[in-house]
Amino acid sequence: RIVFFKIHWLFMQGETRMMRVMVTGGSGLVGKAIERVLQEEGAREGEEWIFLTSKDANLMDLEETRAVFQKHRPTHVIHLAAMVGGLFKNMRQNLDFWRSNMYINDNVLQTAHEVDVVKVVSCLSTCIFPDKTTYPIDETMIHNGPPHDSNFGYAYAKRMIDVHNRAYFEKYDRRYTAVIPTNVFGPHDNFNIEDGHVLPGLIHKTYKAQKEGTALHVWGSGRPLRQFIYSLDLARLFLWVLREYDEVDPIILSVGEEDEVSIKEAANVVVQALEFKGEVVYDTSKADGQFKKTASNTKLRKYLPEFTFTPFPEAIKKTCDWFVDNYDIARK
Repeated sequence: RIVFFKIHWLFMQGETRMMRVMVTGGSGLVGKAIERVLQEEGAREGEEWIFLTSKDANLMDLEETRAVFQKHRPTHVIHLAAMVGGLFKNMRQNLDFWRSNMYINDNVLQTAHEVDVVKVVSCLSTCIFPDKTTYPIDETMIHNGPPHDSNFGYAYAKRMIDVHNRAYFEKYDRRYTAVIPTNVFGPHDNFNIEDGHVLPGLIHKTYKAQKEGTALHVWGSGRPLRQFIYSLDLARLFLWVLREYDEVDPIILSVGEEDEVSIKEAANVVVQALEFKGEVVYDTSKADGQFKKTASNTKLRKYLPEFTFTPFPEAIKKTCDWFVDNYDIARK
């Protein structure tokens, strides 16, 4: 669908100019957050926004990808569409994650080039970084070694976007880039207990345990460490990258190293937000996954030293409230 936010024509040096932004994966966690920020804060002059869903095109199919690009003729693209899932889905389906995401990414970037898209901002993940590394990790370390075995299919496919971007710049001078967010959460997340990411899964499990009067079973030891970023904060940073960031090299979008929390600490915040009073049990028969992947946001802070992130407990409370209020329609 096409969503219009305060659209105007700009007249610059006698030419009519407009930024026509197409968002792939527009109905997902980050796409919905970007749409909400635009609704609340307004778009800039000359911006037109188009949010695609899987119903608009199967991006694993080159001809369908070309058709949707020809239909909308974007000048800019935010590329969010991907096959995604939590730790246990990744462990089961590494080949599927690899193949699906490689098809999607190649089709989107090549078609963007064919229709002369000025800028593409793709979304990567901190799981692309080497498993055996020093911390904190930064943007220069992406290709320094293999990722963690648990999700190598997804991680390598996402890592290849950086290779794609550099190759398009080298051959065609395209300003295609990528952002690397840490663990994202917020309204419109996938709250599936089996296949969702850790925080939405915890929120759903805690909600069910509260309703059923049972213990809350947290998978793993609770010891692994993660940096979490609220989807509305990430959306604002995405808009800045699209409008202002001019590097082909990727940029990490994350809270600081000092804001890293353990899964146990995160579970405690969820328990408090949902006012769960029952027993919390850690199931150590379940895999922990990668112990830590601490990312540096030094590069981001050089550009945006004053950017304020939503405090973690506040963001968790807002996400829990959204889930409870929208339980019947939430992805789960």
